[in-house]
Amino acid sequence: VSSFGFGGTNCHIILEETPTQNFIGNPIERPHHLLTLSAKNEQALRDLAQKYQDFLTANQQLSLADICFTANTGRSHFDHRLAIVSTSITHLCQQLSNFVADVKNTDLQSGKISTKKEPKIAFLFTGQGSQSLDMGRQLYETQPTFRKTINQCNEILRPYLDQPLLSVLYPDQTVEETQINETLYTQPILFALEYALFQLWKSWGIEPALVMGHSLGEYVAATVAGVFSLEDGLKLVAKRAYLMQSLPKNGKMLAIIADVAKVQSAIQADQKNLAIAAINGPKNVVISGREDVISAISSTLKVEGIKTKILPVSHAFHSPLMEPILDEFATIAAEISYAQPYVPLISNVTGQVIKDEITTPQYWVNHLRQTVKFAESIQTLHQHDCDILLEIGPKTTMLSMARHCLPENNLLYLPSLQPGQEDWQQLLHSLKQMYLQGAKINWTEFDRDYPRNKVTLPTYPFQRKRYWIETDHRPVNQPSSWQLQNQTKEHPLLGYRLKDLANLPNTYIWEVEVDQEYLLHFPDNQIAEKVIMPHTAYIKIALAATEAALDIKCQHLTDFQIYQPLILSAKGDQKIQFILSAETQQKLSFSAYNYQIHQPSNSPKWTLYATTQIHI
Repeated sequence: VSSFGFGGTNCHIILEETPTQNFIGNPIERPHHLLTLSAKNEQALRDLAQKYQDFLTANQQLSLADICFTANTGRSHFDHRLAIVSTSITHLCQQLSNFVADVKNTDLQSGKISTKKEPKIAFLFTGQGSQSLDMGRQLYETQPTFRKTINQCNEILRPYLDQPLLSVLYPDQTVEETQINETLYTQPILFALEYALFQLWKSWGIEPALVMGHSLGEYVAATVAGVFSLEDGLKLVAKRAYLMQSLPKNGKMLAIIADVAKVQSAIQADQKNLAIAAINGPKNVVISGREDVISAISSTLKVEGIKTKILPVSHAFHSPLMEPILDEFATIAAEISYAQPYVPLISNVTGQVIKDEITTPQYWVNHLRQTVKFAESIQTLHQHDCDILLEIGPKTTMLSMARHCLPENNLLYLPSLQPGQEDWQQLLHSLKQMYLQGAKINWTEFDRDYPRNKVTLPTYPFQRKRYWIETDHRPVNQPSSWQLQNQTKEHPLLGYRLKDLANLPNTYIWEVEVDQEYLLHFPDNQIAEKVIMPHTAYIKIALAATEAALDIKCQHLTDFQIYQPLILSAKGDQKIQFILSAETQQKLSFSAYNYQIHQPSNSPKWTLYATTQIHI
């Protein structure tokens, strides 16, 4: 606390030390980087990888971050794709070498997109029980978008929590996990973490086609879908958690590996103290109720050979033990502003896509008390033809349950975070899997918060093929009898020089008849069945004409113009005249005219096609 005086007024500044001060300023650089390469076919992709390997081997001083940024943002993304997660240039070169040599490993993956249709992604938001200290901390330190969202939630939650969210989630010193496991903090913290993960994915262009959550997770799903604002969502969750925390800790939740019929039979005798809290799969049912009753049922089922597990929660959620807080929670829920979801949302309460019903306070009261119909919800999701299930949470709880509900499918199951795996590495692994499935990733936004520079990288390895029409005809250079009698032959492209004309002094004229033999001079200028006179031919002819007329070799031409393409015919009904005339002692003008023998009578006999100036 610091005090000072100003203008007769005492001012006080209070500085509160929180974990955020460790991350003020530029973000810490990411520990891993993702390089993507793509090509039109498999061979081109391997050739491109080889070019990158050779280039990077010779340019070890370049920044790995800049290389990945340039490759990801500066190239079109084709169907044959390669994605590599690397920590250094040396590591990247080794991975490229492995790909070229077809050595398989987990750091690099490749694939071919089989459809132009962009994959549909469903976001699954994890429920309570998945929390742990420091979850997402690496993202908080390295990802400004994630950190900004967590800080925003921290500020919104200040009026509702005794301790700031950040001090409980990311404590400065090693502490026991007792506080984060208190429902009062668990639910708001999980909400904040999952919403921050969502914002991070969204900033990269990954957005859901459909959303659903498990119990608490549905509050995040509803916020993402626009049912209520972030402020109202956090308020509702914080008040809900506070009310639950205020209840006696005399309840437990038990997971049972049995079908619903068996579980219903087991709890039939005491439904006042017990309820089915969640149906998570064909043989995955959770019951909730008084601790002593739960313990007795667990013992009975174990004798029958049925596996059970007590869940690490503080209260008996979704059970009759929640009823004392329902009226007060209804009052709080009535203070919230609701709207219809603009992203399809599958309800825990109904197991179906929901619209109007979710916009009422009573829905959220029912949600707190009634059974979570996860198994039915995941079947509904499957009917919407989603391609990727992305869990938004600290564990893979929902993905594991979804696999058991949908044993035979081609879905891609991707976690955001996973215990035992670095946060950033796991995100990159899931992101590259989406890329290989054809997801459109905003690579510019992916690196938006970091100083990046474009660098020169290898170009695309085009797979070149020749498509020229080959011919077995050989040029015949013998002139016609009329040509032999009347003219002197010059350059093969120039043709035969006409006799000097008295009324055109200092003018030289050549004429050539276009036939199959003449066309053989242009083997690479054939389009379908037509041959186009190339611009280089005009230049060669002009230079040849100058040398033939004046015995001077000249290489200096200016003002070269082509007025229209000259299509050459092999029918023998076409002539070309080349005219060279002296304008001054140092400058000549050259023109090329074409004459079509069988053209309409009203058309001009000779058409100008090209001109140039020759300087001597």
